[in-house]
This record gives sequence, structure tokens and C-alpha cells, in this order.
Amino acid sequence: MLVTVATFAIAAALLVILPGPDTLVFLRSLVRDGRGAAVRTLAGTLTGLAIWVSVAVLGLTAVLRASHDAYLALRVIGAAYLIWLGFQALRPSRRSAAAADAADAAERPPARMSLSSGFVAGLATDLLNPKVGIFFVTFLPTFIAADQPVAATSLLLGGIYIAETAVYFIVLLGASRAVTRWMSTERIRRRIDRTMGAVFIAFGLRLVLE
Repeated sequence: MLVTVATFAIAAALLVILPGPDTLVFLRSLVRDGRGAAVRTLAGTLTGLAIWVSVAVLGLTAVLRASHDAYLALRVIGAAYLIWLGFQALRPSRRSAAAADAADAAERPPARMSLSSGFVAGLATDLLNPKVGIFFVTFLPTFIAADQPVAATSLLLGGIYIAETAVYFIVLLGASRAVTRWMSTERIRRRIDRTMGAVFIAFGLRLVLE
């Protein structure tokens, strides 16, 4: 079991640091709405992952995988959401450079619930991406030996993946002061928004066209 956990932890860590839609949503919340919104986005992301792990353990993602119509519908909805996020990011920011300064980022009032930032954004980004569920239902079993309890081991490995995701985002959050200070100029912020917007749209198109 120890070898299984260690091997999975290394493989999962490499996958966690690969930038995906959830990472981009987190960074966008951090840059545009501050640390509080980023923390809420992280909470939404981890909740989404926990739901997918639970679903994978129950075997429901196998049903989703077997149902072409269900998978296609969820994929189209997820792609539309990512494309919408991309166009939202491409819109000119109304926030001044001073408001984005790292010194007052932690003191901003809580942002109202939005589909493009905060808890809802983190949760929706994971739940509307069927590849996350398919990933767990196909990736986890490769690390489970025949003599190991499937449900318990799957929960353990899924928990490790969620924990590593949390640690990675917390590290990004810890570096947020330096990041937001670098991004405090409007010119840099506009470039980052355009880049994130284009990547969101690309992720969405790739999700629906694959």
C-alpha cells in the first residue's frame, strides 16, 4: 500500500501542476478580485473534485462514460461555460490599477456570488468538465492492486489528489502579493486578461470538438 500511495502521489503531483481550466479560474479570481475571491474559488474547486471522487467511487462515472449522450451534453455545457469565461476575461476590466494593488487585496469586501469568480466558478469549472470524472474513473484503478479494497483505496488516492491540489493553489496564493504587485499596472493586467480569455476559449473549443 505504501508503494501504491507514493507512486500515485508523484504521478498526481505532476498532473496537478499542469495548468488547466481550474488553475486559470483560480488565477483570474486572484488577479481581478483579490485573495478572498481566490480562496473561495479554491474552496469551490476542491468541492468539485471531492464530488467527482465520490461519484467515481460509487461507479456513477462509469455510467457517464458509457452514455454517449450524457457525456456529450455535459461536455457541451462545460465548453460553453469555459468560452463564456473567456469572453468575460476579454472584456475591459473596470477596476483601476490601484484597486488591484496587493496591499489592499486582502481587505476588499467579499465579492457578490458570480458565475465567473469565487466559489461558484471553482465548483462549476470542475463539475461541468466530464473529463475530471473520466480521469478519476480511469486513472485511479491503475494504482489499485487486485488484493486492495477498491472503494477505500480509491477514496485514499482521491483524497491525496485533492490535498495536492489544495497545497499547489495555497502556494500560488502565498505568492499572490508578488504576483499582484507585478500585475498592478493596467497594461500588464490587460495582457493577462487577453491571454486568459484566449486560453479559456481554446479550452472550451477543445472540450467540445474532441
